[in-house]
Amino acid sequence: MELFLYIILRGFAIGVLISAPMGPVGVLCIQRTLNKGRWAGFYTGLGAAASDLLYSLLAGLGLSMVIDFIETNQNPLQIAGSIVLLIFAIYLLRRNPVRELKKLRDKKKNYVQDLITGFLFTVSNPLILFLIIGLFARFNFMLPDYSIYHYMLGYLFIFVGAISWWFVITLFVNAVRAHFNLRSMWLVNRIIGAIILIMSLVGLAMGVNNYIS
Repeated sequence: MELFLYIILRGFAIGVLISAPMGPVGVLCIQRTLNKGRWAGFYTGLGAAASDLLYSLLAGLGLSMVIDFIETNQNPLQIAGSIVLLIFAIYLLRRNPVRELKKLRDKKKNYVQDLITGFLFTVSNPLILFLIIGLFARFNFMLPDYSIYHYMLGYLFIFVGAISWWFVITLFVNAVRAHFNLRSMWLVNRIIGAIILIMSLVGLAMGVNNYIS
């Protein structure tokens, strides 16, 4: 019983710590919560949590093969991920929240689309594997005396931890959402778009520079 509790707590902690760094998907989650409501933001986070679980499984099941692939293709992967972010940043900067709110009144909310984009945003950054590997080592998550049931429980609570993080974040952002008017949402779109744009340009420049040198 003590071992099960050990695995549950560490799996939960790993899930939270994987999700906690405020990268592009976190910014996207906040933006959607402000513009479209809490559940749009939560489903975006749910997609990110699914991607985190996928990378956690890859890290645990094919550690050496995955690391070798990423180390060999790190620069092309960074360039590709940065281009994805750059396209989205331009899209976000061109959006008009006033028009979007008018469309939402006549359109059903598409949580599946929110989930898929959250997943794709996170899965486009495979370098997160190095964070996961570091967390696995820090929390002694991969021990030789674990059975398959221990691992299944651990991975389950990695997912639970990640979901819990996004649940709390969207709950908080939604609580302050009432203080934002249409002009505020327009400004938030511009700020978040600019942040993602900067992230993508820095990543693209580093990837190209490393690739050339």
